[in-house]
Amino acid sequence: MENAYLGIDVGSISTKGAIIDDNNQIISSSYIWTQGDPIGAVKQLLHLLEEGFDKERYKIVATGSTGSARKLVGTIIGATMVKNEITAHAVGTTTFYPDVRTILEIGGQDSKIILVENGVAVDYAMNTLCAAGTGAFLSSQAKRLGIEVEEIGEYALRSKHPTQIAARCTVFAESDLVHKIQMGHPREDIIAGVCNAVVANYLNNVGKGKKIISPVVFQGGVSKNQGVVAAFERTLDCKVIVDENGHLMGALGAAILAKRSTKRQEFDFAVEDMEFYTREANCGRCSNNCEIICVYHRDGKMIDSWGNRCDRGAQSVG
Repeated sequence: MENAYLGIDVGSISTKGAIIDDNNQIISSSYIWTQGDPIGAVKQLLHLLEEGFDKERYKIVATGSTGSARKLVGTIIGATMVKNEITAHAVGTTTFYPDVRTILEIGGQDSKIILVENGVAVDYAMNTLCAAGTGAFLSSQAKRLGIEVEEIGEYALRSKHPTQIAARCTVFAESDLVHKIQMGHPREDIIAGVCNAVVANYLNNVGKGKKIISPVVFQGGVSKNQGVVAAFERTLDCKVIVDENGHLMGALGAAILAKRSTKRQEFDFAVEDMEFYTREANCGRCSNNCEIICVYHRDGKMIDSWGNRCDRGAQSVG
């Protein structure tokens, strides 16, 4: 049988998964909403990945997890590699675009920029405070304007005179947008203005002080929005590359990292049928008063814990 490698990227909004072969070709992939339940999302994701996976031809010999819930997910799937999203995105992108110098990433609730030299991430910045440069902002404004978020790009590209929308923060942008609607600005011009505002907010916050050098790769869910891509290209005055699998790049990076590691552990999809739950505990054994997260099987057996800053807070894993 041929070897395969699984990568899972769990974020606050979406959960992504990809299974690759030894040549980094995608065997199976899926993208779903997390909906505040990372454990449930991962189980659903594994079910979808299994449907597209040829068990007669491949066996998964290593697994990687990344994203905001990487430790929790890594524990559940028995990951052989757990890495932060900066590393995962950088590894995934440089694997497919070795010459990339700047990686722009905009997700549902956060965004990041990664600067690359000679295939290695040398600097990065993240933004999790202001939603005006994220997919959540685009989604809420699409709803306000009575269109589907998937239609934003099409509307924006039809605009000849984009409306100026304040881009400093969500509150200013939303109030300004309402004002422009009341003034009678055409819908396509307002939508193009919203896309420009997303780009301006991103560059003024996440990209502030960063030297953006071409080739530029744009990824994350918002990279599917043609209006935002066009706004980036106008502002940066360069071609912006969007990979058809850019929304999966974190998961692909996690799978590639798992493949590069020497650690091997065959993965069994039966984990999707197992029941897990988490419990918080305050240590209280020293002044740190650490909040410790414990993960249990349905039978009450603890399988992992984290959050302790010293050995006093270490939890026994049964």
